[in-house]
Amino acid sequence: MLKKLSLISAAVALALSASAALASVSTQDAAKLGASLTPFGAEKAGNAAGTIPAWTGGITQAPAGYKSGQHHPDPFPEDKPLFTITKANLDQYKANLTPGQIALFNAYPNSFQMPVYQTRRSGSAPQWVYDNTVKNATTAKLLDGGNGFSDAYGGIPFPIPQNGVEALWNHITRYRGSYIVRRASEVAVQRNGDYSLVTSQQEARFKYYNPQGTYADLNNILFYYLSFTKSPARLAGGATLVHETLDQVKEPRQAWGYNAGQRRVRRAPNLAYDTPIAAADGLRTADDTDMFNGAPDRYDWKLVGKKEIYIPYNNYKVSSPEVKYKDLLQPGHLNPAFTRNELHRVWVVEGTLKSGARHIYSKRTLFLDEDSWQAAVVDQYDGRGELWRVSVAYLKNYYDLPTTWSALDVFHDLQARRYHVQNLDNEEPTTIDFTQATPDDGYFKPSALRRRGTR
Repeated sequence: MLKKLSLISAAVALALSASAALASVSTQDAAKLGASLTPFGAEKAGNAAGTIPAWTGGITQAPAGYKSGQHHPDPFPEDKPLFTITKANLDQYKANLTPGQIALFNAYPNSFQMPVYQTRRSGSAPQWVYDNTVKNATTAKLLDGGNGFSDAYGGIPFPIPQNGVEALWNHITRYRGSYIVRRASEVAVQRNGDYSLVTSQQEARFKYYNPQGTYADLNNILFYYLSFTKSPARLAGGATLVHETLDQVKEPRQAWGYNAGQRRVRRAPNLAYDTPIAAADGLRTADDTDMFNGAPDRYDWKLVGKKEIYIPYNNYKVSSPEVKYKDLLQPGHLNPAFTRNELHRVWVVEGTLKSGARHIYSKRTLFLDEDSWQAAVVDQYDGRGELWRVSVAYLKNYYDLPTTWSALDVFHDLQARRYHVQNLDNEEPTTIDFTQATPDDGYFKPSALRRRGTR
């Protein structure tokens, strides 16, 4: 399926056959970070064809006058599509597409398209995150067969990954600021294009990225997450609290829900793995969220190598306040006119369900952007081994941090011909705010849910 892997793929395979690398890399290898490799471990150089440029630092500052919380103006407003991939010319570009992307063309031959733009390696992060990543390269170690790691903090833990689970942890722990506040909506779009918004206020404190913290301070907590439902009226006032643990086999994630009608806070012990998410109308599992999250223990993870893929990148139009939901959300998929795709190198990570383990997906393949470790596309297979769901993250640089993260996450069900969209905020007055004062741990206690979860 995945052919013509780069030379680095062969090197990875050789390393894996030599040892079950569960420890950090050598100081000699780590010295490549910031030299031939970016601080995050991507290849600095462009590709031989010249279609992927060299990385020169990405976007290093926000536009003049921009303030965090405002919608992000497109830093490349003059760019036009180089070409558009359609069902008619699909064969010409298949080598640089994922099986899931190809399946979307086959499912919606008359409407699904991928406008392809000039590749701009806009990915960037603060210097302190780069510095920590370089330190992590020689100290980070997997624990408990890969279910957690130690001795890494405030940066990518494994910038030169030796196996699939290390690459997966890089996605799970990628940089997204220290504390965020956002009001956004999610929708399940039906076959005929109908949808109903579920709007919430979300807050997350990424304890792993506290600039004043250390690994010893984590106490097995990666982040805290709060969500308060604002609409529709029948759901308003409900709330969810999550304490995300680093090693979820040692200590499963802790979750609580608040029901405004009953005014009761209850534990939510099953908010993990393939538990269906109610607001997604059954189109997203708990571990689909954020493209993949949670414990990796039910799968055997393989680092397949690198591949050049057309992935969503620099997607400022899909979250623009000038684009209304009714124009963006079409039957089957987002309106292609507002999307942007670019050719980038991605790490290919394949997870195969372990013998005796239970999950609705028998296999999942993640395509991780090499410049940020953000999963751009995830292909998921059912128990028969057939491609079932395709998750797509429409990436952009949040240059007020900066970091590369998704503007929208879209979850396609190829069998039901429906899809789910998270993080819609086009019609909200603001977007993610990274600048609010960071609350302490007590702010994220279950006792706070009843007090704050009101209609």
